[in-house]
Formats: sequence, C-alpha cells, structure tokens
Amino acid sequence: MQRIDHPLLSQSLGSQKTLTSFHFGQAGAQPKVYLQASLHADEIPGMMAAHHLRALLEKADAAQQIQGEVVLVPVANPIGLAQQLDHKPMGRFELATSENFNRHYPDLCAAVLPKVRGKLGQDPAQNVTTVRQAVAEYLQAWQPKTELASLRKRLVSLSFDADVVLDLHCDFEAALHLYTETPCWPKIEPLARLLGAEAVLLAKNSGGLSFDEGLSGHWWQLAEALADELPEGALPQATASATIELRGEADVTHALGQKDALALFGYLQHLGVVQGPAPTMPALPCAATPLSGSQTVETPVPGIVVFTAAVGQRLAVGDTVAEVIDPINNTVHLARAEVAGVLYARIARRYVMAGEKLGNIAGSVPFRTGNLLSA
Repeated sequence: MQRIDHPLLSQSLGSQKTLTSFHFGQAGAQPKVYLQASLHADEIPGMMAAHHLRALLEKADAAQQIQGEVVLVPVANPIGLAQQLDHKPMGRFELATSENFNRHYPDLCAAVLPKVRGKLGQDPAQNVTTVRQAVAEYLQAWQPKTELASLRKRLVSLSFDADVVLDLHCDFEAALHLYTETPCWPKIEPLARLLGAEAVLLAKNSGGLSFDEGLSGHWWQLAEALADELPEGALPQATASATIELRGEADVTHALGQKDALALFGYLQHLGVVQGPAPTMPALPCAATPLSGSQTVETPVPGIVVFTAAVGQRLAVGDTVAEVIDPINNTVHLARAEVAGVLYARIARRYVMAGEKLGNIAGSVPFRTGNLLSA
C-alpha cells in the first residue's frame, strides 16, 4: 500500500488542506478501480465502509492478491468536512460559493472531442488509450484558481483512467440505492446485487456534471458524436461509474460498514482486481428504473411531518407517504404517491415549509425532463 498526500491550493493565508489517497496493487495495472467516500462531507456511511474496506485491501495487498490497481480516497472532501454553521455540519455546498461539491465537474467530451477527432480507428483498445491520453493532457493544462477547483482537479486526476469509479454517498433517511448512467449498468449490475440495492436509478446525463457522470459520460458521448466516423463498438464504455447511496446519514455502525465493505471487496474479486473466488451472485432485489420516472414527493403546505411509509416500502399510486399537520388550524394534508415504486429516500426533519421535498419514489415510467438531480 502507498499513501499519497495531495496538498490543495491554499486560498487564504495560513490555511492548507490535504486530500489523501491510498493505492493498492501495481500503479498503472489493469483493471483499475477507484473508490471515494463523502464527497458530500457530512455523509459519513461511505467513510465507515471505506475504513473497513481499507483493512481488507491491506490484507490482500500484503498477500499479493491484488492483480490490478485500487485507489481508495476515504475522505474525499477535506474542505466540506471543516465547514460548520451554528454547530451544524455543512458538507454539501462550499460556503464561499454555494456550489455543490458534487456538481460542476469538467465536460470531458467537449474538452477532448477536438483532440481525438480523426485520430481514432478500428482498434477499441488503442482508441481508449488515445482518449485517456487526451484527458490526461487536458488535466495537466488545467490551472485551478481556487481551493475547490484544485480539489475537483485532483479527484478527477486520480480517477479518470479507472475502469470502474464508485462514489460513496448517503441520503437523509434511505434504503440502499444507487445511481448510474444507462451505458454503465451492465458493469455495475453485479455490484447492485452484492450490495442488496433496493432501488437503481438510470439516466444518460442527469444534469449538473456530477463527479461520477463526469468520469463515465464522455465515453458514450464521444461514441455518439463520432458514430459516423467509427465502426460500431470501436469506442467502448471504458469507464463505468456509479453513485452509491449507503442508506441514511445516521446509518453509521461497524456492522453496516463491514457489510458494505465486504460487498465492495466481493465486487473487486468479481472484476478480477483482487484474486480469490468470485462471489456467488445473489438475486437483484429490484428492477432498475429510469431516474426520469422518480417522483419527488412535495408538500404544498407547512407543518409537522409524520411519515406513514417506511424507506424501502413499495407503494402504489395513491398510497399515503406522509401526513403534514398544521397544529394551529388543526388540518392534515396527506402527501401521496403519484407513481408506483419504492420509497427509496425521505427527509430527516419533521417540520417542513410549503413547497419542500418529503421524499423520492422510484417509478418505472419516465415523465421528468431537464435536470434530474436535486440542488
């Protein structure tokens, strides 16, 4: 194992933050898997899973069982981790700019398309090498001017040449679920089985340039942009990425961390990155559904929230998700499911104002368009 500390750009006098990565196996070996936790810095379950996964990787590395390369970043956001306001952690947005730490990553298709057009041929492996070299050159030329930009550059630089990229997050209160781009789903599907995902949300470019889509999106975008110039299959989906939501913010225990770490480690064995018998694949607990079919349950009135549906519960159209109670006027609003599917996430607060989100249901029929991600 090798530990590397990456100093971020110092944006203020006397202030310096560091990103730390752990490298297992042989640098440059294939396949390569990159995992990071808590890019939204107040989402801690991923950190716990990474803590337990590191122990498994150290043991495998010492036994020379790692055939490829694994890069683990257990604390992906030292900026957000240091932010608090009124004694509350503020890990989703940078306070200085209000930018979401998991948005605004580079559009790598736009960056490299002019560089690779006319240089790709019929050899898929050579085409992947050419595209990755173009991305590497783009990253080398990128000169960040802020601490946040330097964090984004470092995270992308560590991961852009990985075959699989896994970004560990959580929701407020949630069943284990994941997001991935549709072209990545065949590669990610075994992981969903091993983790026991209760919802899988698929999209092509969900909007906002999130970290995971920034690493996988340019592959299918380049293939589509160059479809008239290249034979079918000449530019494969060389990176499969996913955002894994490890339940809710309060689901931080050794038992859950160990369970998730074992599932991730089993996936590495399945990929052939780590030697060992491939794990027996359990049945997939859910069908993958389009992110555009997911209902955001909202309330038109303020009040006390009393949930009548549990996370992971399958709902029919018309089922009550929550009561919103106005104790002044003695009224109750029933927030109902408008799609059939699993309630995969809900808020943790129990008082809401009018227009606020209560939760999300994984519907199977697309109906939303535009930016599919929350702020």
